[in-house]
Amino acid sequence: MEIVILTPLFIVLMLLAAGLGRYSHAEQLTRQAAGAAARAATLTSGGGSATGAADRAARDTLTGLGLTCTHVTVAVDTGAFRPGGQVTATVSCTADLSAMMLAGLPGTATVTATAAAPLETYRDITAGAGT
Repeated sequence: MEIVILTPLFIVLMLLAAGLGRYSHAEQLTRQAAGAAARAATLTSGGGSATGAADRAARDTLTGLGLTCTHVTVAVDTGAFRPGGQVTATVSCTADLSAMMLAGLPGTATVTATAAAPLETYRDITAGAGT
C-alpha cells in the first residue's frame, strides 16, 4: 500500500529535480553566451560593429551549446567603448522547458545574464568608431 502511495510522489519529485537542473543548466549556458558576446564586442573597432558582433556571438554560443531558446535578445552597452574601458552585454533567452510540465514547471522560462569585458588600454580606436 505504501508503494502505491509513494511512487507518484517520488516520480513528481524526480521530475521536479530534473526540471530545476534544466533551468540551472540554461542559466549557466546563458552566462557563457553573455561572456562570449562581451568578448566579441571588444574585438571590434567601434560601438556600432560591437552590437552586431555580440549578437552573432551570443546566438552562435547558445546554438552551439544546444540550448533551445524560443526568443533571444542581446543588449550591448558601449558607453565606455574607449581604451581601458569596457563593454557590457546582457543576453536574455526564453528557454523551452515544455518537457518538464508534468512536474508543475512552466513551459518556458526567461533566463537573463550580464557579462562585462575590458578593452585593452593601449588599443587604437579611430575617431568616430564608437558611434
